[in-house]
Amino acid sequence: MSVALDPSKRNETDTIQVHYWASARAAAGVGGDALEVDGPITLDEVVRRASALHPGTRLPDVLKVCSALVGDRPVSSEDPGDVVVQPGSTVEFLPPFAGG
Repeated sequence: MSVALDPSKRNETDTIQVHYWASARAAAGVGGDALEVDGPITLDEVVRRASALHPGTRLPDVLKVCSALVGDRPVSSEDPGDVVVQPGSTVEFLPPFAGG
């Protein structure tokens, strides 16, 4: 089950906090979401669940080109199916920035 970001309603150890930046934030219409989890999930599953929270938006396409951080660790060069995200973690999606 996934819920909108509201830290006061979830124990941080049973959720994964997802933050969207720049065009990802614009596509989602929110700055982030809290994904309720029962245990570790893959980054692929984080993307799938985040996209499902925002049907009919550009978010799935934007997330495909984003760099991702799990905590403070860049994971964009890794296979998202192999990246394990633990409950209590934060995942940041950073779209490419012009003028970098």
